Amino acid sequence: MRLRSTLAAAAGALLITVSVPSSASAAVGNFEYRGPLLGSHLLSDPLGQQCINIPQATNLLPAQAPRNLTNSVATVYLDFDCDGDIYVTMDPGVTLGTTTKFRSVAFQ
Repeated sequence: MRLRSTLAAAAGALLITVSVPSSASAAVGNFEYRGPLLGSHLLSDPLGQQCINIPQATNLLPAQAPRNLTNSVATVYLDFDCDGDIYVTMDPGVTLGTTTKFRSVAFQ
């Protein structure tokens, strides 16, 4: 009887742990890129699950050459606010060239 109640309590604790949504976590590492004027920039340990507009990017001049040195998947978007149909998904460790232009990024 005692074993059964212990198992029930453990199962209940596991269900609660699994069902509670996790909060947004940081992508550990750096996300590097070139600004419109070719200066190097980085986002250090960027927050996950939210869109980050690239501060150096403008409507006329996007950022370029992203390098994902974080432990998370990054998605770079041509438009601000992670909007639009033009985007590229980057696994950790991936570097893309200067032909990849973007204005915002999100980490999973």
